[in-house]
Amino acid sequence: MRYTPPTPNDLETLKQELKLSSAQMADLFGVQGGRQWRKYTGGENPREISPHLLFFAMARLELDPSTLGRVLDRMRSVGATIELDQPSARQEAGN
Repeated sequence: MRYTPPTPNDLETLKQELKLSSAQMADLFGVQGGRQWRKYTGGENPREISPHLLFFAMARLELDPSTLGRVLDRMRSVGATIELDQPSARQEAGN
C-alpha cells in the first residue's frame, strides 16, 4: 500500500471544518485526548497520522450507524472489545 499522510495543516483544516475541539478530534481518531491529537497538528516535529487512524476516523464520519455497527460486530467476533461511547463527530456536527 502506498500512503502519504495528510499534513498537519490538512488535519487542522479538517478540525475547523468539523467544528470540533482537540478532545473531540482525539475521540474521532481513537487517540488519548486533545494533547495527543495536537501532536499530529503542531510542534516542531509533528507526528504523521497512520493510515489506520485516518481510516478509522473517516469511517466514523462516512458510514451510517448500521454499517459501522456491523464492522464493530465483526471486530467483536474475532475477540475485540470495543465500545464507542461518545457520539461520532458526524452526529455532533449535525451531519
